Formats: sequence, C-alpha cells, structure tokens
Amino acid sequence: MDTFLEKFFHTVYLKKRRAEEDHYCKYNDQGLAAFTSSLYLAGLVASIVASPITRKYGRRASIVCGGISFLIGATLNAAAVNLGMLLLGRIMLGVGIGFGDQAVPLYLSEMAPAHLRGALNMMFQLATTSGIFTANMINYGTAKLPSWGWRLSLGLAAFPAVIMTVGGLLLPETPNSLIERGSREKGRQVLERIRGTNEVDAEFEDIVDASELANSIKHPFRNILERRNRPQLVMAICMPAFQILNGINSILFYAPVLFETMGFGNASLYSSALTGAVLVLSTLVSIGLVDRLGRRVLLISGGIQMVFCQVIVAIILGVKFGGNDELSKGYSVLVVIVICLFVVAFGWSWGPLGWTVPSEIFPLETRSAGQSITVAVNLLFTFIIAQCFLSMLCAFKHGIFLFFAGWIIIMTLFVYFFLPETKGVPIEEMIFVWRKHWFWKRMVPGTPDVDDIDGL
Repeated sequence: MDTFLEKFFHTVYLKKRRAEEDHYCKYNDQGLAAFTSSLYLAGLVASIVASPITRKYGRRASIVCGGISFLIGATLNAAAVNLGMLLLGRIMLGVGIGFGDQAVPLYLSEMAPAHLRGALNMMFQLATTSGIFTANMINYGTAKLPSWGWRLSLGLAAFPAVIMTVGGLLLPETPNSLIERGSREKGRQVLERIRGTNEVDAEFEDIVDASELANSIKHPFRNILERRNRPQLVMAICMPAFQILNGINSILFYAPVLFETMGFGNASLYSSALTGAVLVLSTLVSIGLVDRLGRRVLLISGGIQMVFCQVIVAIILGVKFGGNDELSKGYSVLVVIVICLFVVAFGWSWGPLGWTVPSEIFPLETRSAGQSITVAVNLLFTFIIAQCFLSMLCAFKHGIFLFFAGWIIIMTLFVYFFLPETKGVPIEEMIFVWRKHWFWKRMVPGTPDVDDIDGL
C-alpha cells in the first residue's frame, strides 16, 4: 500500500513512482525484505525454545504461548509509529508462529486416529491457506481506505490470535503428552473420549511403552542425531526445506509485487487474492485424497505439475516481458492462470504434506525435538528466500522461475527414491516402515516380524 510504503519505506515508494524504473528491481530494498523476513527468523528461534516447553508442559502450553505472542505483535504493528516498532511487532508475530508451528501439528497427529491422521493434519494447512486468502481479501479492502488502511490490515491479526489463545485453554491435552508426563489415568480417559470407545487397550499400551522410552531419553536433540534416527532426521530437514525451495512462499509473500511487476497495476491485490482462494480449494482436494491415494502419489504428481508451471511462466516472461515493458493483457492473464495452476499443485501436495509427513514419523521420545527441527528448517529457508527474493528477482529476472523449477525436480526425485508410504500406519508403529525401506533399513536396527509387515 502506498501510504504504508511512504511512511516506513520512503525510498521504495519513490522508486515505485518512477516510470523509468526497471520493473524487476523497483521493490529491491533490504529494509522492506527485512520487514517481511524478520518474522521468520524470530519464528526459527522460538521453535527451538518451544520444544522443551511442549515436552515438559504439554502441547496446549505452546499453543497458548503462541497466541499471546501473536496478540502482542498485532497490537504493536497496528500502533506502529516508526520502523523499529513495526519490526518489534513483526518479531513477536514470528515468536507466535514458532510456538504454533511447533505444537499444532504434533497435537493433530497425536489426537487423530491412524486412518484419519493425514486428513486431520491437513486441517493445519487448510487453516493456513484460509488465513492467507482472508488476509489478501482484507488487504484488497483496506487498500481503498485513506491513511489508516494499513493499520487496520495489520491490527486484524489480533482476531485469530484471540481464537488461538482461548482455544488453547479450552482444548484437552493429548493422551500422549499426558502419559509422557505421568498422568496415565487422565491420558486413558482422554484417549477413550476422543476415540469414542473404551476398547483402547492396544493403543494405550503403545503410548505407555513409547512414553517410558521417551522419559528415559534426557537429551532428545542429541538422541535424534543417532544413526537409528537418521531417516526421520533427514525427512525433518529435507521436507520443510523443499516445501520452501519450490518458490511458493515467494509467490504468496510477494504476489502483489509480482503481479504489479507484470503490469497489473491496481489489480495486483485482486490477483493475489485469487491465488489465495485457489490455494484453499486445492487444500480441500488434498484432504479428501491423502488417506486414499497416499502421501507419495500426491507429492510426486504435484511436483511434476509445478515444474511445468514454473518453466512456462519463465518462458512467457523471458520472451514477452522486458525490463521496462509491460506484458500485454492476454499474456498477463495467461501468467496468472499458470501461477494458479502452480498454486493448485502445491495446495494438494507439498503444502499440507510438507507438514504432515514430518509430524507423523517420529517416535515419541524425539517427536517434540523433531518437530522443532522441522519448523526451524522451514522458517530458516523461509527467512532466506524472503530476504533474498526481491534481490534475486532483480538479478535473475524471469530466470528466478527456472531456479525454483530446478529445486522442484530435485525434491520430486527425493520423494520417489527415499520417502516410504506412511498412509494408515499407527504413529507409534512407524518404525516398521523404515525397517523395510530399501535404503533406510540399513540404518534402523531390528527386523520387523512377518505379522508386523502384513499389518502394514
């Protein structure tokens, strides 16, 4: 929004108004990038801090901490009078994201029955994409307000923050966390309540066994580095890294900038709202398919579609879009359609599954630490891309889309060769999946029984 840029990023505002400015470079400003990326750096640190809190005090404690941090951040941003206050608010939002991302996927994985775990865990991504769409629509509306529209836009983040805080206080704790912290009877009561039956002996015993092992591990971060935990560690690093390196966050963060760069003018916010709506709808498709088709099918097919979309956009921009020229209306619409197809592919594959897979593969003793690593890696790469994207757009121009296409090829091959299918496997029996995988079985001790394999 021009009023926001004029107040906090005046040099960007002046560059934007210069007609002769190179379209690819007019938003290239490290201060503006720092405003965007500071949230993710703060989230990275907070996710590490959240791990022992989540383990010692429960998943709900981290959810409430995240909600309170978000509320503080939204208040600071709405009331900001200088860049320092704006950045402090942004950092507090990052702390909220760090705690929320660390605890919520764990909470969902532990509360869900095995046959519904994929779909229920994807509700996390659905909430995220719904939030992106809602934020885009709010921005589209508040951009029409005079000098205070940006304050309303940033301040409305307090609304979901209140829901997150109150919801965290009202939710029951997960049976896994209760049993791990010594409340076996209460843990069984919660388990019976959420499963709707008293016949939970097998699952209860699995959780008790896992909690006893978890409590014998005093240093989960050190334990996760052991060779027997290598498959989960690799997935905790690679899945969130690839989730960011496909370029989706760049498109979603900077969609208004990207579309304005292509000559959409005032329609840029409307175009980015369109991509947000597409992301929500595609996530709904994924929820319906993940526990039927499995994780691998969605990840591989989504990767193939994303590669083609990135290459097509790069070709159109490379051939038809110069440094100071604008795309014709027809080609601009084609670019938006192809970007929407890219967002569709991400929305039913890497978007939700980049969170679902890491949250369901760790044994209880390293689950909180593993989720912290997943969140930290996700936010680290999000920070790097957010900080570098505007400079990369200026330097690479249309080649930025080919850069991301290369990473999508790598991550699709990674899934094909190294990620086993986890559909329908109980969370405390995931070890058997690694024991029979062609590559990981040499690192995981023990041989699965025939009955165990048949059960999978």
